[in-house]
Amino acid sequence: MSNLVRAPIAIEEGEKLTRQLSAPQLAMIAIGGAIGTGLFLGSSLAVHTAGPGVILTYLIGAAIALLLIRALGEMAVAHPTAGSFGVYAELYVNKWAGFTVRYTYWAGQCVAIGGEATAIAIYCQWWFPHTPQWLWILAFTVALLFVNARSVGSFGSFEYWFAMIKVVAIVLFILIGGALILGITPRPAIGFSNLTSHGGFLPAGFAGVWMAIVFVVFSYIGTEVVAVTAGEAKNPEVALPRAVRTMAARLIVFYLGAIFVLVVIVPWNQIQPGAAVTASPFVRVFELIGIPAAAHIVNFVVITAAASSMNCNLYLVSRMMFSLARSGYAPAPWGRVSSRGTPVPALLVSAAGLALAILTSFLAPQSAFVYLFGISLFAGLYAWLVIFVTHIFFRRSKPEWRPVRMLSSVVGALAIVAILLTTWWVEGMRITLIAGISWMAILSTAYLVVNRLHGSKGRPR
Repeated sequence: MSNLVRAPIAIEEGEKLTRQLSAPQLAMIAIGGAIGTGLFLGSSLAVHTAGPGVILTYLIGAAIALLLIRALGEMAVAHPTAGSFGVYAELYVNKWAGFTVRYTYWAGQCVAIGGEATAIAIYCQWWFPHTPQWLWILAFTVALLFVNARSVGSFGSFEYWFAMIKVVAIVLFILIGGALILGITPRPAIGFSNLTSHGGFLPAGFAGVWMAIVFVVFSYIGTEVVAVTAGEAKNPEVALPRAVRTMAARLIVFYLGAIFVLVVIVPWNQIQPGAAVTASPFVRVFELIGIPAAAHIVNFVVITAAASSMNCNLYLVSRMMFSLARSGYAPAPWGRVSSRGTPVPALLVSAAGLALAILTSFLAPQSAFVYLFGISLFAGLYAWLVIFVTHIFFRRSKPEWRPVRMLSSVVGALAIVAILLTTWWVEGMRITLIAGISWMAILSTAYLVVNRLHGSKGRPR
């Protein structure tokens, strides 16, 4: 640890959480956190924006995600703590950065949980169109809060198999889709004509490819969970690097394979007919090619996928709030753990996003997912920006730092800034900057107040 700064209390007291997560569980939890509505629902918005060129967009997203994972993995091995990048920001940048990124990530992921719950409601309404969204949101909320309140070992096992279902589903989707494309079925071969028909491979030009990054990058947000789990990992110095490598490779193969099959099987302009999201594009694939039984199976899988992401995000936000409480930036009781070693008070506070989802489903049921998507996108992008900036400072504080590693984080930070600015010109996504700038103004004011209150006492504890 650098002798320039003192470790935040969240690092010093990280042993309060029990270390029960193995390397396979870490990798699968990270995959579970990343693969969710961003791919299974939000990808329809990306296809609507870029057409078949969305394949290039996913490649761009993969490149940015790889830069992030490498930077974050390096810091997580040096400081395996539950507060993760929030603690690193406070340690290497300044207390304002640590305060704002943890609260922004916490709030954004709370909203993202609401988005996942809203996605589940949309999926369930595909089967039961006359049921209200709030009913499904409430039912899954109660179930997943129960799972997270148990020991982290139980959570790890549950999430491992939860995530495994969607991993297997994506692999099967790619294999079945490949068979349909090549004609290795009783049906005639679909071929690759849909890649260039209906306006060509780039119907919206390269501008469309870049604009779609706003939706695509959300699919990769969640990969940072691998560092948040460090505070409860067995042998983090061994488990974390292995989990990072495994998760990154799988994620890129799954995303690129699934999106390629998606836009080859069905004309891109039939996957998402408008701005309103009414079903998963993966379900629509089997609807449009006339395999209704498969569509029902896929709908079950995407419900499981959304529940897995929702479950994983509940884990994330509870640990982030636990870290804030331990650092003195939230009420002390929220930093307590149960007899099973789980931060139950932080978990219950972090369910606030689900209340927002229920409220939004009442006020704007047709646009609820897009609104929640846009708001949580800012939090994810801000977290990634701070991670890149922190890594630059982290490298500079080390005598053995390498300029190449630091340059990759500079490139990553510039890419995130460009994506944030792009949201202003993407349909329905202005909410990202509007909500984000307002939130940062409020949060910075709160930081000044908190810092002034504790100024005469030194660092808050």
